[in-house]
Amino acid sequence: METNNEYHISFFKPTTIQAKRNRNLALMLIGFWAIAIFGFQILLRVFEEPTPEPSYITYEKVWTDVKAENASQAELQEFAKSTMAVLGKVMINPEDKAILGNGLNWAVFQLADSVQKVQIEKQVLAFEKLKAEITNIRDESYLKAKAELSLIVSPIINLSDKDVRAKLLPLELSFSQMLVFDAKNKELLPATMKKYLIHNQSFLTDFKLLGFPFHYFYTAVFLLILFVFLCWLYCIRIDKFNKLYNIED
Repeated sequence: METNNEYHISFFKPTTIQAKRNRNLALMLIGFWAIAIFGFQILLRVFEEPTPEPSYITYEKVWTDVKAENASQAELQEFAKSTMAVLGKVMINPEDKAILGNGLNWAVFQLADSVQKVQIEKQVLAFEKLKAEITNIRDESYLKAKAELSLIVSPIINLSDKDVRAKLLPLELSFSQMLVFDAKNKELLPATMKKYLIHNQSFLTDFKLLGFPFHYFYTAVFLLILFVFLCWLYCIRIDKFNKLYNIED
C-alpha cells in the first residue's frame, strides 16, 4: 500500500529547499544565542579570582586566637564585627545563621564585664520575649527595647551608633548562645565565613559600562537586546526566503 507523506513536516528532516534553509537559519541563530550566553559564563570562570571582603581579611587575622579562646579584647571585637558583616546580609542560610550567631553572642558575652553581663542577660531575655509576642515590628515598646539593647551592646564590640550593624545587632542576640561557643560551630564557622565573604571577581565584573557592572549589563540588558535582534533578523531572512521561493502567507 502506497503511503502519502505529502503533509508530513519535520524541522530536523526538511524535505524542501526552503524548509532546509529555514532550519539552518534557526539553528545558526540558536547557536549564536547559546555562544553569547554560555561563552560569557565560561569567560567569567576562566578569569575569575577569589576576592575576600575586608571583613574576611580582618576575621582571618584574629580567628586563630578566637578559636583557642585566648583572644584579646580588640581581637574579640573585630571577630564580632566580622560575623555581623555576614549576619547583616539578606540571603543567609538558617543553619549558617545559627553558627555565626553562636560566635557573635559568645564574643559579646566574653567582652562584657560582670555588671554588663547581668544587664545583658536581663535585657536580651526581655527582648526575646517581646519579639515572640509582638505582631507589628513598629510597636513602640519593641522599638524602644531594641534601641536600649543596641545602646548597651554596641559599645561592647566597638560599634558606633551610626554603624548600620548597631541597628541589626539586637536582632541577632540570643542569651542561650552566649555562654558557650559550641565546638561543632567552631569547626563550621571558617567555611561559613568563606561562603559569604569571598566572591569571584575579574575585569569582567569590575569594569563598568553605562554605570552598571559589565557582567550585569551584559546579562540583564545586552542579552535581551540581542535576543530581540535575533528574532528580528530571523523574520527578515524568512521574508526574503519566502519571496525567493514564491511563498505567500
